[in-house]
Amino acid sequence: MRHGLTVGEMALLCNREMAIGAEVEVLPVLGWQRDMLFPQTGFPWVFPSPNMPAFSSALVYPGQVIWEGTNISEGRGTTLPFELFGAPFLDFDEVLQKIETTNLPGCIFRPLIFEPTSGKWAGESCRGFQLHVTDANLFKPYRTGLALLQTLLLLYPEEFFYKDPPYEYEYERLPMDLILGDQALRRGLEQGGEIVELERSWQDDLRRYQDRIKSVLLYE
Repeated sequence: MRHGLTVGEMALLCNREMAIGAEVEVLPVLGWQRDMLFPQTGFPWVFPSPNMPAFSSALVYPGQVIWEGTNISEGRGTTLPFELFGAPFLDFDEVLQKIETTNLPGCIFRPLIFEPTSGKWAGESCRGFQLHVTDANLFKPYRTGLALLQTLLLLYPEEFFYKDPPYEYEYERLPMDLILGDQALRRGLEQGGEIVELERSWQDDLRRYQDRIKSVLLYE
């Protein structure tokens, strides 16, 4: 099961959880099923942001957005935002050798050099990768993003750094802690914790969330 809610389901959940008390009626979409990916709908992709030009960028975004809290380019200023990532100081072989110790199904990393026209490292050659999703049903974007983040922060402690506040109207907390949602997770990554082991720390919360949303689910 995909854990995300539709906008309509989220409205129902917020109305209940926040005790808003609004009269909310959601009309389900005929023919849509929860396990569908956008291309299966047959509709054309309408990009919600200049940096979300294609479904492929949206597919990797949940993990690749992590780079926004670092000095690693997330591909802004290129034609493939979030699908590309890198920095001038990366070494292809070092990254690939370290990242292969984590089980990251449904994707491959293609080494390349790109030059952003804006944003981080604008006008400089970045050594990095294009993230290709080979099986969207197996691909784990968040696990992949965490594994890549840990790889680069451990491989390049002198060159890699986190961005300072402000970020998204927050002026005190570290942007990376906002993006990850958990300071303890960041520290676990810095200490070299196994990604799969770190994932186990939120499984109880995930199960509680799944139980919590059952009453607002409109689709199988």
